[in-house]
Amino acid sequence: MISSATQRTIVRWIHIIFSIPILGYIYSPFEKLPGYATPTRYVFLPTMILSGLWMWKGHVVRRLLSKRSA
Repeated sequence: MISSATQRTIVRWIHIIFSIPILGYIYSPFEKLPGYATPTRYVFLPTMILSGLWMWKGHVVRRLLSKRSA
């Protein structure tokens, strides 16, 4: 099993790495937006949102899952 500190570090880096293309999408020239729209909309943004929610409320989800399995 992965330790809590290692898990936090992994999720934090996933969050940071998947936010970089979103910044590129925001600051890219208008002509290049259609090429960035689909991966940003369906891969990068949901992954960043889920990792952010996991960092924020992951402890609650883990507690609910452990009670359910017991």
